[in-house]
Amino acid sequence: MAATVSETVDAFHRGRFQILQPKGRGHRAGMDAMLLASLVADETPCRVADLGAGAGAAGMAVASRLEKADVTLFEFSSEMVDFAHRSLLLAANAALANRIRVKQADVTLRADARREAGLLDNHFHHVIMNPPYNDASDRKTPDVLKAAAHAMTDDLFENWLRTAAAILVPGGQLSLIARPQSIADIITACGRRFGGLEITLIHPRSGEDAVRMLVTAIKGSRARLTFRAPLTMHADDSHAFLQAVDDLSNGRFGYRRNDARNRT
Repeated sequence: MAATVSETVDAFHRGRFQILQPKGRGHRAGMDAMLLASLVADETPCRVADLGAGAGAAGMAVASRLEKADVTLFEFSSEMVDFAHRSLLLAANAALANRIRVKQADVTLRADARREAGLLDNHFHHVIMNPPYNDASDRKTPDVLKAAAHAMTDDLFENWLRTAAAILVPGGQLSLIARPQSIADIITACGRRFGGLEITLIHPRSGEDAVRMLVTAIKGSRARLTFRAPLTMHADDSHAFLQAVDDLSNGRFGYRRNDARNRT
């Protein structure tokens, strides 16, 4: 009998980097992580924190596209931290591994405990996050690793965005991907911490309801919220990604903010 495969090596950005992921359990990174990474459109030297990084797909995608980005992956699960560490040892990642570090940390920590975990005050230029998104009423999964990655609590965005605001430099950028149903919680959690929210709804096809949204915001900004043109994934009669989405997901371009030249 063939041995059971417990993990896979998956390539992203057309093979420019790879990650190890658990097979048949846990959260497996894909399009969400790649679109999240595209929100960091900064060609200058910058420090990036990936909160709840899992095996590191989004943070590694930032480092793959931006040669001057220094990335820290923060993840609570010791098992996923191990996947991230081992991913960085893959030969395919040799060109970017020296710009990425992995830290096990609870991103909801506060004050000294947060700082001791490496979540330093006013340190990062960018914070990215793909937080758990399943509502408490959603069907539960018996997969403990997957449940930890997907289960959302009532105060999740308040806790995560509080940390993001603490560790970002003034004027730093928050970037996240979430379900559209979380929009009220996100706006409330931004409060006076973040302004200039730019929200892009993601639709599978023209005429279909949005299934995700991309959100960016600037620490300390007082600019108003903007709804950007929606992003459509597929043509009506196809499962192939439209060119703009394919470019973003494969690291050819970043999804630059509308106000990139004139932040308020």
